[in-house]
Amino acid sequence: MKDKEQVQIIGDNHFSTSIKTPLRADAFEKTDDEKIKNIEYHFEMIMKEMGLDLTDDSLSGTPYRVAKMYVKELFYGLNPINKPKLSTFENKYGYKKMLVEQNITIDSACEHHFLPIIGHAHVAYIPKDKVIGLSKINRLVDYYARRPQVQERLVLQILNDLQDVLETKDVIVSVTAKHLCVSSRGIKDQSSFTTTLEYGGCFSETETRNEFLKIIT
Repeated sequence: MKDKEQVQIIGDNHFSTSIKTPLRADAFEKTDDEKIKNIEYHFEMIMKEMGLDLTDDSLSGTPYRVAKMYVKELFYGLNPINKPKLSTFENKYGYKKMLVEQNITIDSACEHHFLPIIGHAHVAYIPKDKVIGLSKINRLVDYYARRPQVQERLVLQILNDLQDVLETKDVIVSVTAKHLCVSSRGIKDQSSFTTTLEYGGCFSETETRNEFLKIIT
């Protein structure tokens, strides 16, 4: 166990260790219902430790609501069974220019404090032999966002999956988001945003990358 000062430093500086979300080997041995039951119990203990009266009608159902929200909504992206099927199609019409899907909603959570990360993603690619259904890009972004995240990891996970399924490196991903762990605690900066950008292939060329940046701004 790290000392408390080191724990705080890691959280405040948003350190991450891998492109893969850290998961235990037994992460999916329990059913969703079992996880909800266990989280409900532990969150009830947290509320009681804070001195809240769970006999109050407004609070009595909160542990269950939080547990269900964690497993089924906020963090459904942890379970690979929920990963969207990324259907691709042959590029029969020979479209070779940039395709941009922008202002995709990001609704995630910081893995260091479990506070919201809210913003938008912009994704573009230049097709070769394959194209992908537009809604699949949105679904993939949401899938990776719906887990405890680090923004740098998020853009890499989206980028790598799209490069694999499209069989091209010509993909770029940008995320601009507000972190409540910055605005609601710590420095309490209410106005700042964080932008991360990852790309490969022809987007490594300044002219092509600037074309994308001009479109999304």
